[in-house]
Amino acid sequence: MSESCKQEAGRFRPVIDRNRCEGKAECVEVCPYDVFTVGTLPVEQRAALGFLGRIKGRAHGWQQAFTPKADACHACGLCVEACPERAITLARV
Repeated sequence: MSESCKQEAGRFRPVIDRNRCEGKAECVEVCPYDVFTVGTLPVEQRAALGFLGRIKGRAHGWQQAFTPKADACHACGLCVEACPERAITLARV
């Protein structure tokens, strides 16, 4: 376990603000538990974005962060600090 990760896995989960995320992958690089991946936002989810979210999405090829291993999160906050768009928050499960 990383020294800054003080919670048991599964107590918190990262939440990604789809209107802010630009898929730059800093979260992928800093997470010691491989919680994140970067992929293409599905077409059916794009309609829920606001105007600026759609502009950002198009500009960045619809690349965004995803959390396929959210249950492995230890709430260390490294992803929150690393995200340049401030698109990640931690939510208690």
